[in-house]
Amino acid sequence: YAGVIDAKLSFSDKVLQLASEFRQRLTSLVANWIRVGYCQGNFNSDNCAAGGFTLDYGPFGFCEIFDPGFQPWTGGGEHFSFLNQPTAAEANYHMFWTAVRPLLAKDTEALEQLDQIRHGFAEAMQKQIQKMWAAKLGLTDYHPKLVQRLLQLLTKSEVDYTIFFRELSHIPEDVSALKKSFYVKTSQQLDEQWQSWLKSWRDLVIKDGNLAEISANMKQTNPKYTWREWLIVPAYQQAMQGDYTLVKELQEVLSYPYDEQSQAVEDK
Repeated sequence: YAGVIDAKLSFSDKVLQLASEFRQRLTSLVANWIRVGYCQGNFNSDNCAAGGFTLDYGPFGFCEIFDPGFQPWTGGGEHFSFLNQPTAAEANYHMFWTAVRPLLAKDTEALEQLDQIRHGFAEAMQKQIQKMWAAKLGLTDYHPKLVQRLLQLLTKSEVDYTIFFRELSHIPEDVSALKKSFYVKTSQQLDEQWQSWLKSWRDLVIKDGNLAEISANMKQTNPKYTWREWLIVPAYQQAMQGDYTLVKELQEVLSYPYDEQSQAVEDK
């Protein structure tokens, strides 16, 4: 942690700084996972580093059809599912807290500060999640009812998570522009619900400022391309036979996930 933890601090202050820095990095990490549709799949404490990153990439996957309970690993259970990752992160942080707490046993004041950092985790996580949803929707503020209604509609329509938010980034006026991300045919009633939500959302976006600028920012928040198992598996299979063509092609595409790239790439 050179450059992060101040060497001039006392031992107690170093522990507190580490705890604070870890909380900030962990909450940011998990919020960004949800932003791009990533699910770690096995996010327990031994797969969670204090440097603000994860280990054990074996069970991970990206959410395609939106499902709050998406879990890429059959052994992961609901506790490591897509939208439950903030809760899993807090459980991991709790284990960190219990591990370092004895180090401050002789410093009552520092121990109290460490406990405050721990007890503030849920609020810090919530702020990161709210900030993330506001950014995905191109809004300056988080609107809980708007987001909750959106999550319900995403589930009803079996929406492709990545494609939907990328298309939404164009700030469409009609739900028809979003239907390329729907895996099921919608009913008239569902279309009307979508249209009502879209109008409520656009009213907020328009009130917030320049649509072109907001759209551009949304496209830097909502990736055009993410990892998809059905693209990656053939690449691995070909690579095992000594052909790395598809691996290199996917590497090129996924190195610029926010760029539109070519029509040929999009079609493929």
